[in-house]
Amino acid sequence: MGLTIGVDIGGTKIAAGVVDEEGNILSTFKVPTPTTPEAIVDAIASAVEGARAGHEIVGVGIGAAGYVNRQRSTVYFAPNIDWRNEPLEEKVEARVGLPVVVENDANAAAWGEYKFGAGKGHRNVICITLGTGLGGGIIIGNKLRRGHFGVAAEFGHIRMVPDGLLCGCGSQGCWEQYASGRALVRYAKQRANATPERAEVLLSLGDGSPDGIEGKHISMAARQGDPVAVDSYRELARWAGAGLADLASLFDPSAFIVGGGLSDEGELVLDPIRKSYKRWLVGGNWRPVADVIAAQLGNKAGLVGAADLAREPAPVM
Repeated sequence: MGLTIGVDIGGTKIAAGVVDEEGNILSTFKVPTPTTPEAIVDAIASAVEGARAGHEIVGVGIGAAGYVNRQRSTVYFAPNIDWRNEPLEEKVEARVGLPVVVENDANAAAWGEYKFGAGKGHRNVICITLGTGLGGGIIIGNKLRRGHFGVAAEFGHIRMVPDGLLCGCGSQGCWEQYASGRALVRYAKQRANATPERAEVLLSLGDGSPDGIEGKHISMAARQGDPVAVDSYRELARWAGAGLADLASLFDPSAFIVGGGLSDEGELVLDPIRKSYKRWLVGGNWRPVADVIAAQLGNKAGLVGAADLAREPAPVM
């Protein structure tokens, strides 16, 4: 089909990139993310126009953090942007004069990894993104599965703990409250506050207080063997692995691809996730066990996946 543009809407910037059919990014253009919904539409159009200069483009795929309808046109609800039944496809098409499809951003990242990254060679994979929150995507039989209404794979909001921690979605006990970047920082702060003598390295990397701990400090301290930092990763991995075991009971994939910022820590986080997954997997000692592997495309996955999904025909539900 030729070249397409993928758009990744981030909290601080909107990135658009021209992507070929092999997943190579040929050019990019970035603009700051505005604060109002209409200004964001204008910014998307500006990024697309900047990226497409000098290229013949056949379509645009937009990765949006939110619930997207099955027609890949409307954002039902976005948690961080005031979009409610937002006709994003229609508005962007009117500005750029190109066919546009809208995808959930985690679905787009999952497709990018499946098609061009860690998922190559697999037909059935489940992707999870461990970042500030927890997202995911389902690829079964080489097809991205969005569900009947288009809003499947919101894994972060599976309730793991009845009446558990309050989630930003309004529910309680959601998986992302126990397996995400936010959860990791919470674990470290709680442990450092309770036993500061076990967190000397971790505390020294911030302002000396538990409140000053940031995600980057936990990673650095864990690599130096700080007990609190290491224990915090293990706690996150315990919850992440338990969730994967539940997903295995539902989907039975050949591989789980772990992406998002936490996957950048490699075996520091992946090894304990694998152990927890095997621990909680029903019949885990007697059945084939899916691989748990790191994503390969990093923060490019969403842009590349959105661009490639713009080439896809009407989606399989």
